[in-house]
Amino acid sequence: MRGTLLLKDLERLMRCISFIFLVCSPTYRPGEACAASDAGDVVDTFILCRACGHELASVRDIHFVPSRLARSSRNDTLVGDRRVHVQLFENPHGHWFEVITFRKADVTKHWPADARSSWFPGYSWTVATCPLCKTHLGWGFQPSEWPDAVTTTRFEESEQSFLALITHRLLREDFASSLLMTPKSFTS
Repeated sequence: MRGTLLLKDLERLMRCISFIFLVCSPTYRPGEACAASDAGDVVDTFILCRACGHELASVRDIHFVPSRLARSSRNDTLVGDRRVHVQLFENPHGHWFEVITFRKADVTKHWPADARSSWFPGYSWTVATCPLCKTHLGWGFQPSEWPDAVTTTRFEESEQSFLALITHRLLREDFASSLLMTPKSFTS
């Protein structure tokens, strides 16, 4: 019993650490968080698949869709002063997922959609994977009154559909770039 609790605590800690890698700037300097920024000066940072680096979406594609079924919800800073809403959900098998909702993303959706156990009442869900490495990234949500399978074009062009992507399966482009820098000792 105690081992199970420690494992669950470790899993939660790993999700938090993954999210910190997603949202924290690799070039953070004390005092930057308090600095004023021009609202029109939004950097177009891309969100990547953590497994293969495929460009999935732009930070501009993030679109908060609230759910009353979320176990918790919080705001975090993503890029500069850009705020992002993170929601925590539990599936019927007891697995917990922190997700960010997007209006669109370059993912493969696997229809048919299923309305059972949906985290967003009135919506059916379908699994969403990376088109390159096939990693499970989250879920696509479409109105329940739609047919179980729709075209990708209809899904992407609709104002009613959205994606919920798992935070620890994502990586910010600028953070990934910082990991690939040449060590200073090699540049002399």
